[in-house]
Amino acid sequence: MRILHLLASPFWSGPAENVALLAQAQRALGHEVTVAVDRKRKDIAAEEPAVPRFQALSLLDEGGLALSVKSPPWEMWSDLRALRRRQVDVLHAHFTHDHLLARWGTPKGAVRIRSIHAPRSLRSSLPEAGAYTVPASHLQAKLEGRHRPVQVLPALVDPMFEPAKDRKALRRALGLGDTHLVGMISTFQESRRHALGVEAFGAFARQRPQAHLVLVGDGALLEATRAQVSQRGLKDQVTFAGYQQGSAFAKWLQALDEVWILGLGNDWSARAAAQARACGVRVVAVKEGALPDLADTQVEAPTVDAVLAAALSGASAKSEHPTNERIASDILDLYRQAAEVRR
Repeated sequence: MRILHLLASPFWSGPAENVALLAQAQRALGHEVTVAVDRKRKDIAAEEPAVPRFQALSLLDEGGLALSVKSPPWEMWSDLRALRRRQVDVLHAHFTHDHLLARWGTPKGAVRIRSIHAPRSLRSSLPEAGAYTVPASHLQAKLEGRHRPVQVLPALVDPMFEPAKDRKALRRALGLGDTHLVGMISTFQESRRHALGVEAFGAFARQRPQAHLVLVGDGALLEATRAQVSQRGLKDQVTFAGYQQGSAFAKWLQALDEVWILGLGNDWSARAAAQARACGVRVVAVKEGALPDLADTQVEAPTVDAVLAAALSGASAKSEHPTNERIASDILDLYRQAAEVRR
């Protein structure tokens, strides 16, 4: 198949990594795959840009699409015309802008697929597609009325996420002690509940005095979180690791005993939980998105007591996450189903 993914974002965040891993796995199965991203927005100093990443993976589409929510009408018209001329079998749209563009610009003979990455995209105005994906099984029912195939697109995991070969040595290299390490690995924003995590860790540390909290990431609430840690007298038990990416991020994750995921952002596939499980790290998580399928133990409510109870429970899950190859194969089957329905 000739597959074109549309991802109207200039950032290597949210669903971008999942789309890249899916495209790589589809290519490994023998298909021609590229990914078009927002080429218009270049002033994105606060986040890592997507273009260099997709270029390095030889996945970046060079079909001339601006694919930007910042495009004026004439630029969108140009994108529509460029899309209609493309020779592809599958047009896989990932964001609302992509789907609107694909609704009118799908090339003749191609099947249009839409991935929903967060519940806010599930609106009554959602344009028609040949099939849909959702990030978690409980969202499938919301698309049943469209009478089109709907499938879960789970988080894909890079092979670098694997258990540490020598965790003690890794911890020494990162400047961490060989004690019980709890981590939070996300952007410092309201939805990720770092304030709750710090309060819960304070309670956790009173029962496990040797525990240490590692906070990986940056974001708008970073300084507020630093202040909270200081006010709670936890400075000696908390490490701010900063923004990490690629293999460096994998090393910080591998060093942990458990990770607390207390909220999701733009991607409800819960990729961080899948990465942690692949590293042999226990996952304590709230009931959002795909987290219930990936957590070792669930936080019943976003409260200090609930986080503490889950963390101290010692519960672990034995479920296995599907491989990238299996996920890609399942999505290719979805494309075929959509083509059959269209006929």
